[in-house]
Amino acid sequence: MDSHRALRAAAVTVVATSAVVGSTATGTTEATRTTAVERTTAPGTAERLHLVTWSTRARPVTRPPERSTKGRNKAIAFRLVSRRAWSHDQFRCLDSLWTRESNWNHRAYNRHSGAYGIPQALPGSKMSGSGGDWRSSPVTQIRWGLRYIKQRYGSPCGAWGHFRSTNWY
Repeated sequence: MDSHRALRAAAVTVVATSAVVGSTATGTTEATRTTAVERTTAPGTAERLHLVTWSTRARPVTRPPERSTKGRNKAIAFRLVSRRAWSHDQFRCLDSLWTRESNWNHRAYNRHSGAYGIPQALPGSKMSGSGGDWRSSPVTQIRWGLRYIKQRYGSPCGAWGHFRSTNWY
């Protein structure tokens, strides 16, 4: 008889827990199906057990997480750095450099110096040689910035080293 009480207590706990969990689910539709089963425990007595089965119509979220502008701009730069056959270390140096300069904001403007964009070109109009959309296109700015770094410092780590010693590049 004690084993049946323990079984009943466990079933009640499972049902109660399932009801609480099911009620706090967000954005899902859940339904229960209860099946009653009778079991004879002693002569002349019957015990009713309820088996609960949960089903759901919830579907996993399939769209990719939204990327920030900073994340998109970094992804563009990573692709362009990889095409130049520069190592991952070079990208890390570039990330450090442009995070300090503009925080990867393609509309960053330094009102004191007039520097503009992700690479903080001074003046920003220098980037017009890479494309007429230099004010609004992160791709144009990144291409210009990588060319500038290659010509002046040889690599992003060379530019980052110069920046660390002089606080500009």
